[in-house]
Amino acid sequence: MSQQIHTDQAPLFPLPFSQALRAGDFVYVSGQVGVDPQTREIVGDTIEEQTAQCLRNIEIILQAAGLTLDHVIKVNAFVSRPEDFAGYNRIYSEMFKQPYPARSSIQCGIGQYLVEIEAVAFAPSIRGEA
Repeated sequence: MSQQIHTDQAPLFPLPFSQALRAGDFVYVSGQVGVDPQTREIVGDTIEEQTAQCLRNIEIILQAAGLTLDHVIKVNAFVSRPEDFAGYNRIYSEMFKQPYPARSSIQCGIGQYLVEIEAVAFAPSIRGEA
């Protein structure tokens, strides 16, 4: 059985998806983009600004589930432009502690957004701890 995770503090889009679902010990966070949670306006013009906001949006959703970025074990990221990978990696490595989550990052067209990130968190423990 799964349970919906929802918070008004994270961006809400008029699309058919949940912000996150808890299934057993796992929380699956839907893809988030670098937008202001209240206005849904894109935050900044750079990959660094949008990556940071995207991860903050994920963090807000995880907080609604009683978790943090330290619980994230898997990330899938979609980066719009190949030249943005260095900036994306810089912010990613600042916002996630080591050991880093397992990750897939691909370059693909995602419209007006520079990055979209989805995450899987494991509730019983923090990444890297026994």
